[in-house]
Amino acid sequence: MLIDVRAVAQLAGPDPVDVAGALAPVFGAIGSAALDLASLRVVCDWIQYRHNFYEPVEIRPVLADRPRQPEPDGGEPPARAGLEIAIDMRRGDDLAARISNALAEQAAPAEAVLLEPWRPASESCLWRFNTLYWQALSRWEEATGRQYEQALPGGRSEARDTGVAGDLIRELLRVWDELDARRALPEELYIAELGVGNGSQARTWLDTFADLDRQHGRDYYRRLHYLMGDYSAHVLDRARKAVAHHREKVSTLVLDATRPQQTLAFLRGKAFCVYISNVYDNLPTDDVASIRGHPYLVEVRACLRRADAARIARRYRTRPGELAALIHRLLRLGPDLLAEAAPGRLPAPSDAVAFWQATWSALRLQERYVPLDGLDAYQVTPAITGEILRPLLESSGDVRMHVSNGALASFAGTLPLLHPFGRLQCHDLFLSGPGAYLTGFHGPGKYDGSVVNWVNGPLLALAGNRRGFDVQITPAGRAGANVKTLTAQVRD
Repeated sequence: MLIDVRAVAQLAGPDPVDVAGALAPVFGAIGSAALDLASLRVVCDWIQYRHNFYEPVEIRPVLADRPRQPEPDGGEPPARAGLEIAIDMRRGDDLAARISNALAEQAAPAEAVLLEPWRPASESCLWRFNTLYWQALSRWEEATGRQYEQALPGGRSEARDTGVAGDLIRELLRVWDELDARRALPEELYIAELGVGNGSQARTWLDTFADLDRQHGRDYYRRLHYLMGDYSAHVLDRARKAVAHHREKVSTLVLDATRPQQTLAFLRGKAFCVYISNVYDNLPTDDVASIRGHPYLVEVRACLRRADAARIARRYRTRPGELAALIHRLLRLGPDLLAEAAPGRLPAPSDAVAFWQATWSALRLQERYVPLDGLDAYQVTPAITGEILRPLLESSGDVRMHVSNGALASFAGTLPLLHPFGRLQCHDLFLSGPGAYLTGFHGPGKYDGSVVNWVNGPLLALAGNRRGFDVQITPAGRAGANVKTLTAQVRD
């Protein structure tokens, strides 16, 4: 039996977690369950996100073989090679009863309302909820009475306060002067920002640039083109107002961050800086794991617990068995059109938003480990296979990590936009080494109505290095801040 305590930060300090005391009831529950201890894993995490997708105790089967066809609900369960009991130490009360109940439910599954079949996490409907949040953000904010950035820790993004604008601009001016001296500086000078937030970063950057350029005396501001891209038109509208005094220099574009070249292909080889903030942690990702030297893909299926489904169904005058269809209509239509399509249950858009919020709050993920036939057979992005994961998985023993599929696709798709003397600078929740996955929980969590996962920085660095870019991940902002800065530029 393997016991993996990942809540490392909580083991020391003035009020450390009593791991020995917490595990005592675990052994009692396991001993009475007649489990194969040789193939049992017990993982102790500390899920710092108060709103997340998991119960305090989760049971995750480790399958012996990859299912070759979709499994009908209620069918014969696949053969197992092992079992993982995952415990949230932050909610570690009454563990013996919780584990016993979870194991009993594995033997005789309760009638949870399933929203989808088993699938890789990046394909789960939880990402359709995430998309809906950004598409209908104005409705969500209207219902909560606050802007989305207020849901972040401290009510703001750490990435907005890095104080790097002046240093970055001075370096740009130096590069432009050198290129201009060689008559190699283009007439149009492009800067792009992806993930614009409330526009404060763009305003700070443009204000600082205008001041420094005035002092510099080269009139680069006249030639500047600042492109602001975001998935949400509502966010872009807000950001546009923040930079209204620079309106002649700014263009806004709605884009899919995972496919930047679909919208920004005209920028290929022209951008002197692409600035990205708090985007990668909000893009779809799979999880993979190495268990006893073998690679596994984590499959998930979204569901509602029976009690939650019954409560929501009563409130909206429907039956639990009909909830899945209504939820998928919400994800397809959005709250405004759903209110028009189902006026008997949801008379107004505000009722549809309330239904959306209740469902999101109750949404849970069941998980299992499915063996991979080979890393090269797993497609991370359309252009990158799972072979890129090998050095990370093989260097860390038994480990589970994010693949950061959406972030990797975005990163790889953005690098070709850079001018040979350009750089990509990204502020986000980057992990700087694969060992970090052995010491703590890094998502998914719920931020308001969206999803957050920390980003596999070493994986992005590998992808950039293989394309001839030097990639560095460094601390950003105040000491101890979670946000780090990734910088990529063509290797000298």
